[in-house]
Amino acid sequence: MRVRFDGVEVEAEEGQTVAGVLLAKGIRSWRTTRGGDRPRGLFCGIGVCFDCLVSVNGVPDVRACQRVVAEGDEIRTQAGAELPS
Repeated sequence: MRVRFDGVEVEAEEGQTVAGVLLAKGIRSWRTTRGGDRPRGLFCGIGVCFDCLVSVNGVPDVRACQRVVAEGDEIRTQAGAELPS
């Protein structure tokens, strides 16, 4: 199947998580911190932390380690977190 990451089409396997797809493509960072713009990617890999947040189909704060990709997903890097205040 195919998904898009930051506008670039990438191949994905059925059942892969967003993090799995990105790591398989050699992409290790897909978010920056609110303070200092430090790169973040997969840390815990089980949905406990918030380091792997991405935007999927316009929805921010999706944990890349938990979200299984679907055909045509639009995945975007994210700056900080957009959690409600």
